[in-house]
Amino acid sequence: MELEFVSHVRDQVRTLLKIRCEREVPSESSKPPYGAKLFCGDIRMTVRSGMSDSLWRWLLDQGWREVFVRPDRRHYKDIPSAYVTVLIDSEVDEERKRVLTAAIVNAQYRPRMTRDGRIVPAARPRDP
Repeated sequence: MELEFVSHVRDQVRTLLKIRCEREVPSESSKPPYGAKLFCGDIRMTVRSGMSDSLWRWLLDQGWREVFVRPDRRHYKDIPSAYVTVLIDSEVDEERKRVLTAAIVNAQYRPRMTRDGRIVPAARPRDP
């Protein structure tokens, strides 16, 4: 409890002093394994089985990268898994772009669970 308070105060001070810095976009990497998280800006998706090399290359060209930071405390809108499945089944770049646009429109912030088991409803994070 005390550690959470100290961490919260430290984060607030960093925000007030505007000493937060943007993370650089990671370099391109090999195709991520099943279950890995991908992000582009404030949008995130989970890799499903069946992602082809051509789809991964297309996602890289769109700016998607694997989340390597653990634990990642940033807040993302998550793309529903049904859209990821449709994206995997898409073959043509125009169709992929249309599906990805619809997926981003339907992405939502996930509710969070606190250490004491309470669920905090999804809310847009504060802008720094």
